[in-house]
Amino acid sequence: MPSSIVLGATGITGREIVKALAADQEKWGKVYALSRSQKDSYPSHVVHRPIDLLTSAEEMAKSLEGVEGEYVFFAAYMEQAEEEKACEVNGKMLSNFLKALDLTNASSKVRRIVLVTGAKQYGVHLGQPKNPMLETDPWLTDSSVWPPNFYYVQQDILKSFCAEPKHNHISWTVTYPNDVIGFAKGNFMNLATSIGIFAAIHRELASSQNEKGFLPFPGSESFYTRFDSFTSAPLHAQFCLWAASSPRAANEAFNVVNGDVQSWQDLWPRVARRFGLQIRPNQFLHAERDEYSGLQKTTTLKTKPPLSILADEIGLRGRVGESKLEQRINLEAWSKLDSVRAAWDRIVQREGIERDGLQKATWAFCDFILGRNYDLVISMSKAREMGWTGYQDTWRSLADVFDELEAEKVLPKTRA
Repeated sequence: MPSSIVLGATGITGREIVKALAADQEKWGKVYALSRSQKDSYPSHVVHRPIDLLTSAEEMAKSLEGVEGEYVFFAAYMEQAEEEKACEVNGKMLSNFLKALDLTNASSKVRRIVLVTGAKQYGVHLGQPKNPMLETDPWLTDSSVWPPNFYYVQQDILKSFCAEPKHNHISWTVTYPNDVIGFAKGNFMNLATSIGIFAAIHRELASSQNEKGFLPFPGSESFYTRFDSFTSAPLHAQFCLWAASSPRAANEAFNVVNGDVQSWQDLWPRVARRFGLQIRPNQFLHAERDEYSGLQKTTTLKTKPPLSILADEIGLRGRVGESKLEQRINLEAWSKLDSVRAAWDRIVQREGIERDGLQKATWAFCDFILGRNYDLVISMSKAREMGWTGYQDTWRSLADVFDELEAEKVLPKTRA
């Protein structure tokens, strides 16, 4: 039975990869879960080993003594405020780890390395991409127009490593998930946590004032009826296992999304019902609470939209406008309101949940995800053609994470 190595084992995507590998011991054998610290309990065939990916290859090699496997899943990521720094830090993390595999001679046993990246591949953080997004779309590498992209840096590092003659037995696969729906202990950079806290507080505010509870959509009115593609973290994990063992997936990059194309006009009313709230019939005409006045924010994204790189080829010269973030309620500012903090304190004291949730939730990330005024449609055709059949209903994946967040006492039990 082969062994596997998972980097970033406590992150949202890495945690699910470990769980998926552990669930099928007969096929995947021993699993080495590598991260700074252990946050989950594991069965006996999953071994946690601490590692600091910010250290040198030589230091990492000491942590990797006795660690070897045929399959490596690199799902580690270190957020940085500046793109240049993100390239430097995340690039070194991967390159030093790969060097460490050589130093311990573990690379002689590796057969495939799966690198987890994301839809920043297409510049979705920069503005309107071409829809649907395809793996053959051009990279945004002109430094006079586009900021650096650490996903490009990592892919180049991995491809160069596998191309070395001494590594001709190693192939690579890259995944491009988008707007990942999942949960990891201590990790608040996920959409479900922020939305869940936002909804729970609105329920509390309504209850304390004996009002009918409404859940306002805080993002772009335009995006509310546009389309997005999401990735369930458990589904992504299953894809990674498929990609690691599929001969056709060798040396290929793949979009990995749920398979449905969703919109907040469908999801948001379901979120409201899940938390015992309603949607106002005229929500985009209704003035929210007086204390929310001044929380509206519109930001024009600075770079050219990624669609512009293909504008001439597809006949849209002169028709690609600026992309914007439009927040009806800027969540970063909302989370600091006295009334919001007081409502959260009441919930924490009554329900015994984690106090840090309101403070640590990544509100700026949620502002961005909900505030975009452009569609994100990501094609799964390439993976389908190569034999991948996985699918996950996006609402079901979001509801499942809400349940998990409640069980872990990150959110209060608010199911209607």
